[in-house]
Amino acid sequence: MNRILVATDGSPPSAEAADVAIELASEHRSDLSFVHVVPRLDVVTAGDFTEAFPHEPTERDQVLLEEAAAVAAEHGIVATTGLLHGVTVEEIIVFADSNDVDLIVVGSRGHGAVARALLGSVSQGVLRESKCPVLIVRAAAGDPGAAPTPPGRNVPSSPATGSRSAARLRVAPVGTAGDLT
Repeated sequence: MNRILVATDGSPPSAEAADVAIELASEHRSDLSFVHVVPRLDVVTAGDFTEAFPHEPTERDQVLLEEAAAVAAEHGIVATTGLLHGVTVEEIIVFADSNDVDLIVVGSRGHGAVARALLGSVSQGVLRESKCPVLIVRAAAGDPGAAPTPPGRNVPSSPATGSRSAARLRVAPVGTAGDLT
C-alpha cells in the first residue's frame, strides 16, 4: 500500500477516518493525501426565487486540510492536501484515479438505510464508484454526528498489536459496508 487518500469534511467521523489513515500510513510507510471537496456553486432560495453563485472557498475549507496535515506531521507523516471543487464523490474518485491511490479512507456518520435514502451517502458513493479498496471508518460512539454503535462493534484497539486501525478492520465484516453508513 503506497498511497492512501483521506476525504475529509471536518466532521467527527472524518477526523476518525484521518486518525486511522495516519496510523495505516505510518505502519505501511505510505504516502498520505487529504482532500476536501467544496461545491462549484452555492444555491440561494428565497420564496419562489432561486439563484446560483460561484462558490468561494472559505478559510475553514483550507484550515481543515492544514489541521489534518498537522496531525499527520505529529506522527512523522508528511501529507499532501488538495482543495477540490465539484461533486464530492466524483472529485474523490477522479483524484484517486489520477494519483494511483491504493486505498481511500472515508468517515461515516452511521446513519441507517432511511437516512441514507433521503440524504445520500458520500461513503457509499465512493465505495460504489472506486476502482481501489475503500475503508469506511465509523465515528466512535458518543461523537457528535455519530449514530449509535451496535453492541460488539466498538473495539478500541487490537489486542495483538494495540492498533486502532487493525481492530477496526477486524470489526467490519466483509459485505456489510451498507451497515456502516
